[in-house]
Amino acid sequence: MTKKIAIIDDEPDLVELVELHLKRAGFQTETFLDGQTFLRYLDRQRPDLVILDLILPDVDGIEICKYLRSNKEFASLPIIMLTAKGDETDRIVGLELGADDYITKPFSVKELVARVKAVLRRLEAQLKIQRLEIGGKLAIDLENYEVLVDGKKIELTSTEFKILGLLAKNKGRIFTRDQILDYLWGQEKAVVDRTIDVHIRNLREKLGKAAAIIKNIRGVGYKIEE
Repeated sequence: MTKKIAIIDDEPDLVELVELHLKRAGFQTETFLDGQTFLRYLDRQRPDLVILDLILPDVDGIEICKYLRSNKEFASLPIIMLTAKGDETDRIVGLELGADDYITKPFSVKELVARVKAVLRRLEAQLKIQRLEIGGKLAIDLENYEVLVDGKKIELTSTEFKILGLLAKNKGRIFTRDQILDYLWGQEKAVVDRTIDVHIRNLREKLGKAAAIIKNIRGVGYKIEE
């Protein structure tokens, strides 16, 4: 699906130029010359990425960045900031607030398009990591802490979920009991390695039809294998 890019900048010529190059690169665009118009737009639609100038005639770009990151619906929305050459402080603040990238004016529009593509690629890679599907039966949503077997949600304890996530993210790799303990509790561990066997047994019972993906490598540890 074509990605939609929102461009917020009070320079009409610049907005037109950026829009032209983004459309040539295959993106849809929405353009805004002030912050309030963009914020009203968010009541109706959600873009896939925002190009945000920090100096706007009404709402400060930093405030828009704060709003997006504090709002659950838009917290993960990618933001590329546009800053004037000397605005290093604003740039640092913007990045600390969670902007994904920045580019200083004047800039190459081709470079901006390349940055847009790079940020979207990173986001897609993160989303793939956050949702894992194994064996056609098991789906693990690492962001929302949900596990589904054949589409049915399975309730796991926090420890069970962490073990399953560790094995699933490293499919095919064998983890010893000590390695799993280190992952769960680090230097704070005060349990014996056989505790892992208990968690694995409970995890398998809850996974039902999908339990067979967790393999016990005798004398070594555990791994997930389709």
